Amino acid sequence: MTTGISSASLSIPAISTAQVRAALLAREEIALLDVREEAPHAQSHPLFAANFPFSHLELNAWTRIPRRDTRIVTLDDGEGLAVRAAQRLRALGYTDVHVLQGGVSGWREAGGELFQDVNVPSKAFGELVESQHHTPSLSAQEVKALLDAQEDVVVVDARRFDEYQNMNIPGSISVPGAELVLRVRALAPDPATRVIVNCAGRTRSIIGTQSLVNAGIANPVHALRNGTIGWTLAGQALEHGQQRRFPEAVDEALVRQAREQARAVADRAGVGRIDAGRLAELETPGRTVYRFDVRTPEQYRAGHLPGFLSAPGGQLVQETEMNAPVRGARIVLADDDGVRANMTASWLAQMAWEVYVADGFAAADFAVAGEAPRPVPESGVSPQQRIAPAQLKAWLEQDRDTVLLDVSLSARYVARHIPGAWFVLRSQIEAVARNFPSASRYVLTCGTSLLAQFAVADLQALVAQPVYLLEGGNAAWERAGFGFAAGEETLLSARIDRYRRPYEGTDNAASAMQAYLDWEFGLVEQLGRDGTHGFFVI
Repeated sequence: MTTGISSASLSIPAISTAQVRAALLAREEIALLDVREEAPHAQSHPLFAANFPFSHLELNAWTRIPRRDTRIVTLDDGEGLAVRAAQRLRALGYTDVHVLQGGVSGWREAGGELFQDVNVPSKAFGELVESQHHTPSLSAQEVKALLDAQEDVVVVDARRFDEYQNMNIPGSISVPGAELVLRVRALAPDPATRVIVNCAGRTRSIIGTQSLVNAGIANPVHALRNGTIGWTLAGQALEHGQQRRFPEAVDEALVRQAREQARAVADRAGVGRIDAGRLAELETPGRTVYRFDVRTPEQYRAGHLPGFLSAPGGQLVQETEMNAPVRGARIVLADDDGVRANMTASWLAQMAWEVYVADGFAAADFAVAGEAPRPVPESGVSPQQRIAPAQLKAWLEQDRDTVLLDVSLSARYVARHIPGAWFVLRSQIEAVARNFPSASRYVLTCGTSLLAQFAVADLQALVAQPVYLLEGGNAAWERAGFGFAAGEETLLSARIDRYRRPYEGTDNAASAMQAYLDWEFGLVEQLGRDGTHGFFVI
C-alpha cells in the first residue's frame, strides 16, 4: 500500500466545535488530533487534543488508532497541516475523517477552552486530585531540613529512570509511579519511616503520594511540593547521573499485601475485570481497545502477553492521551503481580476511561519476548530510489549538487548528523522548499530511514530533480564506518518539534519555572470552564 493521495480523498468534511464537544460529553469515541509539531501544540490546544504531528503520522497511525472506522478530527492553527493529515489518513484506510472547523482559532471563537503545555488532561487531573484530597506535602526547605538532620526519611522519585538520572533530590531513589505501592514497603519496612515522593513539578508527586495514601500504606507520606522546580527555586542543589533504583525482588508476603490493597482501590474506582477467555468480547464493532502492559520496559521485553504494548503505569497516567489518543476507547491493563495494573487502572477510571484489568493469567502466558511489532504502511519508495551509504558518500565528495536533507528529531540531528546534511521538519518541507540549496538531486535520511521514506513522495511532488532515500539512514552510514558532524549550523526548519518543558533542567529561568507552577495551580479552574472531562476523585 502506498501513501499517495487520490483524487477521491481531497474532499474532507469539516466538523464544528459544538459537535466535538457533544461527542466528548456523550463519551463517544473520537480522536481529536493536533497535527502540528509539539511546540506550537503546547502553546494552545483543546483539552483532549492529542499531539499527533503530521511529520510522524504514518509511524503512529495504525498503532495508536487501530480501528480504521474511528471518528477522527484533525486540527491546526491555519498552517494547512490539518487537511494534509486528513488526506493522508484517508489514504491509510481511515473512513471517518474530519477537519475541525476553524482549527484552534475556531475552537476559541466558538467558546471552547484552550490549554497550554503538554499532557494537560493528566496534569489537570492531578491538580483536581490535590484540590479535593489536600494531598499531604512538604516544602523543599522542610524536606532538606529533614535530610540534613538525618531523620528517618526515604525520598522516592516517581519519574522515569532517565529523568531521575538527569537530576534528582540528593539521596533519593528512582521508583517510577506504578512501582510505588508494590515496592515502598521494601524501601521503608518501618511504618515510622517518612516517605516523600517527588517528580519534576507536581503531577507525579501528587498521584504517587495519593496512590500510597489510597492503598493504606502505614507510613507517613508526603509529596515534595513542586518537585525539583520547588527545590531549585529554593536555591538547593540537585544530584545528577545517579543510579539508585528500587529493589527488583520483593518478599511475597509484601506483594500479597500490596495486591489486596491495590485491588480494593481499583474496585472503589469502578475498574472492570477481564480474563483470557473474555478479552475478545471487548473487541465489539465500533469500539477501540487498547492493551497495555504496565510493568517496567525490561520486564515487558523479557516476556509479555500477546497483543499488549508496553506502557509503564506511571507514564501511562502522566501521558494518557499520547498512548491512547482515541478518547472514549476501552483500555485493558496487565501485569504479573496484581498491583501495578490495579493502581494504574484506578487512576484511569477516575479520568473517565472504561478500563479493565486482565486477571487470571499464568506466568507461562507472558511468553512473547522483545518489543511488539508496530504496523507501518508501505512508503512506495522504489528500489531505484534507494541508495547505499557508499553511493551517498561518493556523490557528496564528487560534486556539490547533491543536497542531503535529514528529517530526524531536531535534538538527534544537532547531536549527530552526516556532514553536509540540512535539517528540515517533514511537516515543513513544502514551506521551506524555496530555501533549499540548488541541487541536481536530493537525498533524504533520518535515524533509520523509517521516517524519511515517507518524505520522499512529499519532496518529489515539489521538485523536478530526482529524490533518493538513504537506505538504513544514519545508522547504515555509521555501520559503513563513516563519520558524523554535530551542531545546528544548517537548519532549514526551526526546532519546534520539541517543546522545552520548564521543569526539564536546572538552567531554566526562575521566572519560567514559577510561571509553570502558577499555570498548574490554575488548571482546576480551567477544567471547570471546559466542562468536557468527566473526571471524578474517589
